[in-house]
Amino acid sequence: MVCVPIFEKDEKSVFKAVKNAVNSGADVLELRIDAMEDPLSVDVKGIIKDIKHPVIATNRMKAEGGLFKGTEEERVKILIGSAEYAEFVDIELQTEDKYLSKVIKASKSTIISYHDFKGTPPCSELLSVVRRELEIGDIAKFAVMPTSINDTLVVLEVLSQVENTIGISMGDIGKYTRVVAPLFGSPITFASLDKESAPGQMDIENTKHILNEIGNWR
Repeated sequence: MVCVPIFEKDEKSVFKAVKNAVNSGADVLELRIDAMEDPLSVDVKGIIKDIKHPVIATNRMKAEGGLFKGTEEERVKILIGSAEYAEFVDIELQTEDKYLSKVIKASKSTIISYHDFKGTPPCSELLSVVRRELEIGDIAKFAVMPTSINDTLVVLEVLSQVENTIGISMGDIGKYTRVVAPLFGSPITFASLDKESAPGQMDIENTKHILNEIGNWR
């Protein structure tokens, strides 16, 4: 599946981006709640309900590259409220257990995520992270920053050993992994409309074209 992140400040812009993403062939949309100007005063649950397309609800914490400015309790409360209509809820592995368990309990399906913007941990360490994620969630996700092409191979090696795992090597060096990862079983790959929500994201048109060319359309 190809997922397009919706990274907009206000409700009007969200629905405009949703329309463009769906028309471009996005299988699923990631609503980046933390990108909204004031998510605490917006009816996020209502927005997801009105999108009428599969949605991943994400309210990314600052420690993992997010923009949410409220408290951790407020961040999690929004996610729990979103869970009724979201196909998936993305919650970080490093979230406190008391909040993590509440989000998992409220959600239809969860993506347990891990991000490292400074480097790529060894294969054994990433496998340990992924296995912890799969113990508590439905899909594991890890996104790491490579400093060499060899780092990108670590991501693919991890994916070759696990199932139900989204693996991303970020930045220009790792860009190719976004279309190769599905060959290794990654269930979702992320592509942008016109602006990246993460380093190295390709646009949906090119992503879908390449996936079709290599015969791995999911």
